[in-house]
Amino acid sequence: MDVLLDATQLQSLKAEIEALPPLPHHAGILAVVQKYLPAYKFGYALNRGGWYRLGGVIRPDGTRLAHDLETWAESELKACAGDMEAFHERYAGDGLMATRLSGRGHYFVAAYGDEPAQFLQLEIEEVQEVLDRQLVEPDRAPSDLSELIDPVSPLTVPAQAVGRPAYRFRRLTDMQQALVRLPAAFPGQPCMRRFFEEWAAGSAAKRGHFCDHWIIALREYQDRYRNPLLSASPLSRHLRKLKTFPWDTDLRGVQLAEQIQAFDRAAGYTGAWYAHLVAGASTPRSIAFALGQDMEAGFSYLPDAEAALLRKWLASPYAV
Repeated sequence: MDVLLDATQLQSLKAEIEALPPLPHHAGILAVVQKYLPAYKFGYALNRGGWYRLGGVIRPDGTRLAHDLETWAESELKACAGDMEAFHERYAGDGLMATRLSGRGHYFVAAYGDEPAQFLQLEIEEVQEVLDRQLVEPDRAPSDLSELIDPVSPLTVPAQAVGRPAYRFRRLTDMQQALVRLPAAFPGQPCMRRFFEEWAAGSAAKRGHFCDHWIIALREYQDRYRNPLLSASPLSRHLRKLKTFPWDTDLRGVQLAEQIQAFDRAAGYTGAWYAHLVAGASTPRSIAFALGQDMEAGFSYLPDAEAALLRKWLASPYAV
């Protein structure tokens, strides 16, 4: 899904970004991407943190033994003829430590058309390698390779930094092209496609582009036949402002209308309550049913566009 650049240009873009020192406002990334894609105006959208991946192996004196723990462990166990006891005997007294890559993902977006899916999304990871755990317990051999690589009860050590923070290029995606790869949840209509179509039909489309308010978290995986597939989940750029918004599902009429309007103001666009009903679950389904009851009772505080979307959703609920 990397787009617009040939393989050489993409590799150069990746190399330049990964050579940059991470900075709070990521101005260096924006300057590099502007150099390679001058026709597009990228802006910083969102960061997601709190994840980690397996790192490498180092000795107690800080000497690196391997950058990739899993590859090293597989190779060393193979050298011991698959005998974990022999592996343990070889390394139990060495005090080897495993590291982890602690990171967060940064999202940058650039709209190039009016349709909701017409935007580019650049994903860059910011990672730092830190000490994680003692690799081998001195008095007990791991039961198998899985326990060696990722034990349930590790002997943790203080998370001291091993290296400096660094950028890692993840992907550059044309979301309109990515949309066609999504598996269908309805006959001929993937959920994300319906979400984009409803965004275009709602009041939100009049208040800026879709990517002004949302990014799309993508995940590539394989089905049981090893066919490559793609999943997509919308993530609100305003979620931190909306987490503690007080919903009272017993309200009706004017008070419910005030709740809806307050939620939209916090998000910065009309119809945010509907978008968050479909994506992210910040709007409980009970609110949708309460709004439907209000419409049946003759209340008309919803804009026509959102009233139409709600009727359609009540007849055929879905979520992305």
